[in-house]
Amino acid sequence: MTVARVATASAEVVSLSDERALIRRRSLQQSARAVAEKAFARAGGYDEDGAYPAADVAAFHEAGLLTAVLPVKFGGARLTGLSLSEVLRSVGSGSLPLGRLFEGHVNALELVLRYGNDRQVELVAETARAGKLFGVWNTDDAQGLRLIHKYGRSRLEGRKILASGAGHIERPLVTATDENGRRMMVLPKLSAADRADVSRWTAHGMRASATGAVDFTGVEIEPMEIVGGEGDYERQPWFSAGAWRFAAVHLGGMERLLDLLRRHLQETNRGQDPHQAARLGRAAMAVETARLWVTQAASTAEAPLRSKAPEQLVAYVNFARLAVEAAALELMQLAQRSIGLQAFMRPNPIERISRDLATYLRQPGPDRALTDAASWVLAQPVDAQDLWR
Repeated sequence: MTVARVATASAEVVSLSDERALIRRRSLQQSARAVAEKAFARAGGYDEDGAYPAADVAAFHEAGLLTAVLPVKFGGARLTGLSLSEVLRSVGSGSLPLGRLFEGHVNALELVLRYGNDRQVELVAETARAGKLFGVWNTDDAQGLRLIHKYGRSRLEGRKILASGAGHIERPLVTATDENGRRMMVLPKLSAADRADVSRWTAHGMRASATGAVDFTGVEIEPMEIVGGEGDYERQPWFSAGAWRFAAVHLGGMERLLDLLRRHLQETNRGQDPHQAARLGRAAMAVETARLWVTQAASTAEAPLRSKAPEQLVAYVNFARLAVEAAALELMQLAQRSIGLQAFMRPNPIERISRDLATYLRQPGPDRALTDAASWVLAQPVDAQDLWR
């Protein structure tokens, strides 16, 4: 076979592989929408303190979504960027607490893929293929979670708080500080659900996320359960640039709210009122604003790092998350003003989604995210039209 024929055959194989991957991604996106619709139908029943959407997580497993971001050789589809954004939006439109759990699962897998070794990737892949959910728990109480090395063995001591999926996630990715002050990522195996306490999660929204505190004291750690090196968890740009993923889930909840507002105006024959029409128009603009930011952030953050400076990636995603927050707050106000008291009455799904969205939007450090991004803009020597190129 000539060199030209070999090259042509190789190109055809690559093309076929790419086509199969595209078909798989589209299938996962369609599956996510189907799972989301069933989750939406069940969401009202899960809206209780400490609840966990077990049926929806099982549906993720059946649809192949728990392994979607893994490489193909580990049973996944390496879903990233815009394809992953579509899935996260769909899940958020079905249930924001479910979206929070799924986004945490994706975050954990991405961290292991980025910083873990082959054995660790195989471990999380095998666990995800078995239908198990992962999560990232990084919020410490006053004492913090400690990684203690003694007599040739390692163990954890302390708690994590604000841990979504507490009592259900068996192998979370957690941050812990060792005796030398090094902050490490650990993948402990939890065998007892009673280590979790969700009784203190009394937020008015996101009730079905099983959020609570988890006590790790005495959990022994094997060397292969320590992922990456010192400071990898907070390493930029990935630490901040990954925020586009929860913004995508927020967007899904916003899109559901817009659909419900529009349906309400259609069913009540109030959509022709000029004031209602104006509010609906502004609501549609807010959702589209969020969609454009999320789409560009997903594309920007998932592009090869060499194409953008790390500081530029972080600045753009920080702006995106805050733009989505502002749009979501405007949307909720417009919907509540248009619908009136019914928007605050249970079991109206608009009341539940607004409550969940308002809670989920409270992501850490919004002022710092804004001022850091603004500082980057201030320091650039280029015109505004070239800021993000």
